[in-house]
Amino acid sequence: MSIPHQCTFLPSGEWRPPLSFSVDVTKAPTIDIRPSTWKKPQTSTSIHPSAVVDEGAQIGAGTQGLALDSRLQRRRLGERCSLGQNVYISNRVTMGNNVRVQNNVSIYDNVTLEDDVFCGPSMVFTNVLNPRAHISRKHEYRSTLIRRGASIGANATVVCGTTIGRYAFIAAGAVVSRDVPDHALMVGVPARRTGWVCQCGVKLPHPPHARHSATVHCPDRHTGYIISSDACRPVDPASEAPAGSSAAAGSQPPDPA
Repeated sequence: MSIPHQCTFLPSGEWRPPLSFSVDVTKAPTIDIRPSTWKKPQTSTSIHPSAVVDEGAQIGAGTQGLALDSRLQRRRLGERCSLGQNVYISNRVTMGNNVRVQNNVSIYDNVTLEDDVFCGPSMVFTNVLNPRAHISRKHEYRSTLIRRGASIGANATVVCGTTIGRYAFIAAGAVVSRDVPDHALMVGVPARRTGWVCQCGVKLPHPPHARHSATVHCPDRHTGYIISSDACRPVDPASEAPAGSSAAAGSQPPDPA
């Protein structure tokens, strides 16, 4: 039996939508407190009216938050991406699925973001090493690759021509000027590796110094990783296989950051 509850008017003059109550006489009474206007999450694309999307741009299903002052040129975005306010994406940019770009980020030509990449607020990409206002160097653009699952913190800078490895973590304000290995935690100016992080973004314990390599486990999810002096890799490579692959069948991806 379903009993609709009338709208409730608050002292401020605002009104609260009706709640839907349901009672099953064969079980203990339960109450569904979702407003009657509640809907399942949408998979359609959401574009703010102020966003500029150039002709020819392709936006994957479920991409949300093309928000105020965003600019998307003739480029393809993957599925389920999220873009904040004042985001600019240039022509020669490749963006995978489930990429999150926070406010005030410009992604210039020759930048590739693989699946599940996170770009924090006001982080910076470049594409020329030695820019001059009076010299055109568009033919000298250098490519930057951000591998799957990597996170780049707020106000960090990624100098062009570098590759950031899978599930690496770039701390806020760091300046990356050289390639970053998988799972590396990079801090400072210039960025230096201070440790390793697991797939879910938690810092891994330091291995015993006396060993050339050791196996450590994520404190949160207990996933095993083999750490050496200059590398970190999962004990079970299938735990980081792309979603939908046979190796990832039956595994649950981590919650997004």
